[in-house]
Amino acid sequence: MQELVKVLAKALVENPDAVEVEETQEEDRTVLKLHVAQEDMGRVIGKQGRIAKAIRTIVKSAATRENKKVTVDID
Repeated sequence: MQELVKVLAKALVENPDAVEVEETQEEDRTVLKLHVAQEDMGRVIGKQGRIAKAIRTIVKSAATRENKKVTVDID
């Protein structure tokens, strides 16, 4: 899942070297924290959060196939 988020984010931003994904475990779920450069934050979030929602939907679908619970936080 971590690589999936990284690939999606790198495709969206102008500074792909600044993209980092941190994975942590919280209770029964995995939390992926996506860090991008400040100037690329708008590109990852999108208008009204549409791109962020799409990223979360893709990751949730992939996680469901593996019977896991994953959330994506964007910093």
